[in-house]
Amino acid sequence: MKKHAVLLGDSIFDNAVYVSSGQSVSDHLCAALGDRAEVTLLAVDGATTIDVLPQFDRLPQGATHLLMSCGGNDALMAKAYLDGIVVPDAALDLLGVLAAIQQEFRDRYRRVVASLVAAGKPAAVCTIYDHVPDVEPKYLTALSLFNDVIVSEAIAHRLTMVDLRPICDQPSDYSDVSPIEPSGSGGLKIAGAIARLVEGDSSAIVSAIVG
Repeated sequence: MKKHAVLLGDSIFDNAVYVSSGQSVSDHLCAALGDRAEVTLLAVDGATTIDVLPQFDRLPQGATHLLMSCGGNDALMAKAYLDGIVVPDAALDLLGVLAAIQQEFRDRYRRVVASLVAAGKPAAVCTIYDHVPDVEPKYLTALSLFNDVIVSEAIAHRLTMVDLRPICDQPSDYSDVSPIEPSGSGGLKIAGAIARLVEGDSSAIVSAIVG
């Protein structure tokens, strides 16, 4: 049976408007897989974790592999919230605020992972990359709260994980149009990892978790 990869999530996959024609993640993935597999893009630029849920209603019947990348826009919403807090430092229980933000994301992410698992197809989730150029280190550090949820849920459900942190580790991996989006070269690296996963290339597995 011909393989059919479905891309779910946000602009990590739906990044065509941020790159030159033919340079999006889905374009690169189609080129990498050739006629060996079909690719369907359901991811939508700007989607938060909860926005991903309706994408599962449009899964093609012939799907064989589901790839999901979401959480980055949730992190952006949290940044806007934190930036809007104006209180004396002594009055702010910062760790309590961060714990609440992480728990809210965990609740949302668990819902979308439940839909991913319920689809009954081989599935993988992506972490949120954290080498974005010109972003203050404190915000990049805060991404660990979101990535901890993603990693924990992947382990809990025995899902494959595509870790974008070591994949997109150079400034050139990010778009000149919007630095939080993959560039053409960054998208090529992401698509390469996904293609190896879809084709069952065991060399794509660089670590294992026992538990």
